Parts: sequence; C-alpha cells; structure tokens
Amino acid sequence: MRTNRVAVSAVSSWGWTFDEDLRFWDRAGIDHVGLSLRKCDRVGLGRAVERVRAAGLRVANFVECGADPARWRAAAEALGALGGGALVLTTGPGRPLDWDGSIAALGERLARVLDPAVPGVTVAIENTGPLRVDLSFVTTLRDTVDAADALGCGVCAELNSCWAERSLDATLARARARLAHVQISDWKVGSLCTPDRCVPGDGDIPLARLVRAVEATGYRGAYEIEMIGPRIENEGYAPAITRAVEYVEALVGSSVDPSP
Repeated sequence: MRTNRVAVSAVSSWGWTFDEDLRFWDRAGIDHVGLSLRKCDRVGLGRAVERVRAAGLRVANFVECGADPARWRAAAEALGALGGGALVLTTGPGRPLDWDGSIAALGERLARVLDPAVPGVTVAIENTGPLRVDLSFVTTLRDTVDAADALGCGVCAELNSCWAERSLDATLARARARLAHVQISDWKVGSLCTPDRCVPGDGDIPLARLVRAVEATGYRGAYEIEMIGPRIENEGYAPAITRAVEYVEALVGSSVDPSP
C-alpha cells in the first residue's frame, strides 16, 4: 500500500507511540504521513526527524502543535528539515465575543514566532468543531477562511468539522488560493459525543461530493486521514487505517478531473 495524495495521520493511531507508528507504517507500506508533535516530542523532536528521514517517509504536515508559539517554531523548523509541508495549527481559545481582538492577538503570536518563514512550510489554520472552543475560536470553515485572509496564512479544511455548513462549496471556492491541507474522516448522524469519527465510507458525510468540491478548487495536495474516537479504538488502528486508505485513495482517484 503506497499512498500518493492520501496521507495517514499519527492521530489515527492515537494510543500508539512514535515507534509503533513507524513499525506499522513500514509493515503496511504507508510512506505518506502526518506527524504528531505530541508523539515526536516524547522521543525528542530532533531524533524523530532523523528517524522519519531514515524511514524514507514523505511528511504532509505536523499537527497537535498546541497554542504555544515556541512549539510552532520548533515544529516548523522540523517540518522544513523534512522537506516542507503544512504546519496545521489551532488558534487556542480567543477573547470571548471579540473576534477582531482574537485575530489581532493571534497575528502577533504568529509574526513573533514564524517570522522569518521556514522555506517550504505553509502555516495553515484548522477549523474545529464548536464544542472545542478550548482549542480554537475558529469553529467554521467560513471563519477559517476569514482568519487566513486577515493573517495572510493558509487554510486546513477539516471536513469532519465543516461538512454540514451552509454554502460549503462556495466557501471552499473562496479558500482556493489559501487551501493548504485537507483532513478527512467520517461521522455517523446520531452520535452525541466528540470525538467520534469513523472510517471513511462507514458514516453519513457525503465525502464523494466534498472531495469533488475540493478538487474543483484546483487543490492537488494531500488528503490526510485523521480518525479518532471509540469506533476506531474498537476496530483497532491497523484494520481501520488500512480500510480508510483504500477507500480514500479510490475516492480521490475517481474525483480527479482528467482534463489538462
């Protein structure tokens, strides 16, 4: 199993260690991955970079970078050393009822830590669900695009957190120039807990339509499988990831416009 535009996030094997991820990716033939800063920190970020490079892995992005700008800088430099990609950030909690103030404060933190930019690395703000205001004050894709426009950074479209938004196709089209990364998983209508993601194809999110909308923007980057929750734990990481890769690769392959 060799992934091309499909990447497997280390978050999808939440309870595994960095070493367990590497061993599984090797056994499964997965060579395109998203790294967790949380896991890399546990073995030492520099050591993690060396081992990822030695394994011949292509790195699409870093996630789980928290809200500490010092960690953002460390992750950006590590990502640059691995050839670049998307540094996917959540904003941290904002100022209640003060969008403009929250954006200004975030801009100051970004500029202080990420200037000068790391070559090959795109900073991308991720949309989160409205229950996770502890992670971010940007809880819709529409707001994420507004934030990215204000900050001059990229957008990570987390499809699980925005699929039911009004006029999503139009929002994706507006994000065209800033769309740096896409995260994909599924969800079953009726779930009352979070996170409760499932393997793509097992749930109710219209993933084929969403991928077509993403492709229509001209996006040709990675679709990162990021699954977490009891359904993934119950099935087991290895079978869940294997099924997910097969499904998403077929989905993306069938959605690509063959015209030049």
